Amino acid sequence: MQKLVGRNTYTPTDAPQVRGNCDLPLNREETLGVSGLKTPSNNPEVDYPGIQGALKAYVYVLSKEGKALMPCSKAKAKKLLKEGKARIVGHKPFTIRLIFHCENQVQPITLGIDPGYENVGLSAISEKKELFSAQIKLRTNISKLLTEKTMYRRGKRNKLWYRKPRFLNRKRKAKRLPPSLQHRLDSHLRIVKKICSLLPIAKINFETANFDIQKMKNPDTRGVQYQRGDLYDYENLKSYLVQRELAKCQLCSKKSTKGNSFRIHHIIPRKDGGTTKPDNLSLLHEKCHNKLHRQKLYHLLKKNRQFKAETFMSTIRWKLAEELKNICTDFAFSFGYITKIKRHELKLEKDHHTDAFVIASGDKQERIQPYEFLQKRRNNRCLQLNRNGFRPLIRKQRYKFQPKDEVLVQNKKHEVIGVFNKGKWLRVKNKNGTCNFPTKLIEKHIFNNSWQFIPYLKEGVFLPQR
Repeated sequence: MQKLVGRNTYTPTDAPQVRGNCDLPLNREETLGVSGLKTPSNNPEVDYPGIQGALKAYVYVLSKEGKALMPCSKAKAKKLLKEGKARIVGHKPFTIRLIFHCENQVQPITLGIDPGYENVGLSAISEKKELFSAQIKLRTNISKLLTEKTMYRRGKRNKLWYRKPRFLNRKRKAKRLPPSLQHRLDSHLRIVKKICSLLPIAKINFETANFDIQKMKNPDTRGVQYQRGDLYDYENLKSYLVQRELAKCQLCSKKSTKGNSFRIHHIIPRKDGGTTKPDNLSLLHEKCHNKLHRQKLYHLLKKNRQFKAETFMSTIRWKLAEELKNICTDFAFSFGYITKIKRHELKLEKDHHTDAFVIASGDKQERIQPYEFLQKRRNNRCLQLNRNGFRPLIRKQRYKFQPKDEVLVQNKKHEVIGVFNKGKWLRVKNKNGTCNFPTKLIEKHIFNNSWQFIPYLKEGVFLPQR
């Protein structure tokens, strides 16, 4: 990376986001070139007041017995590999394992966790440095996939008409969670265990919160009003919706004096996880309702606020805390208002990995470049579309090369998009777009498991790689 540090440079006082010549003559549209101007440093480290040394990245080290040690720099890892004292055991994140016995001396590391419904923030810090920073993007299509699974299972059972009907042949656990919540809970635990396998975590700080959803809907809720729902004092659901919408259709915004002329429509369909609660229902005229489905004008309806994230946190917070205590005995709670106060004191921007840094009691530690964990499905047995747009078939064969894997072809790394021609050809991503290779040309295959480990770039932020 080019650094213009040998010239007479300066840093503009009105930047940290601006690079290049910032003298006043350059702000004029007619100025094409100005001679004798100083060139400011283009070192991007000056653009990160909140993330010091953001271009640093560590290589994670395991002992010969497989225990997590303190991470090292890329140069030291390269030297160990060259001398034959270590071997590569992981690429994302890059991890090596020592071949010789060492003293296994480690420093106490604190892991901060900012849990969430779709995004989770993580930060591991020592006394002087931040050693790990990441943001997790959880999957949100679990309910939809389970609905499709139910459809195919029911269709299969209906074809077996000669079988004796079976009822009540499935048992559920007493403290069972819905599958979508259980998946998110398991994802939190899996990623924490993954980090504990890379770093010697001595303490876990966990942010918890309890949301009053009724008060979030109506700030004036008091006392006995908690026992009275939205339908209190109304004859039925339809009369409540007529009163809430002032007898207006949500599509055409015209009033109607006859309550029977309205139809109730689910904003989020039940097949996609929508509920029959008033927040998910809209009031439409009979003609508008037919027009909505005929012309597919679903985007015109205003979706009411869904409290899935708040419900998730209120439901699993104690269960998640109990499971984390089993992973690390030294465990401490934190709360959202404390995180907000500390973040403002440190003058940090709001982000999930930044909140995790504050939760981990981060203060003046040297920050590192954050990474993003993206979840992907382990299998590619997907529903196949036919010419008419239906999905009657499921591809059962699982190919060796999966999306998001990396392959080495002609001494160049490529990211796998998919396979075709029954797995004989590979479609990969390159700088110019996409290209295809026969699988016999592949020199090396780097398998990527269910977690994608990539550099995290906030929208609008330029963060070059070293």
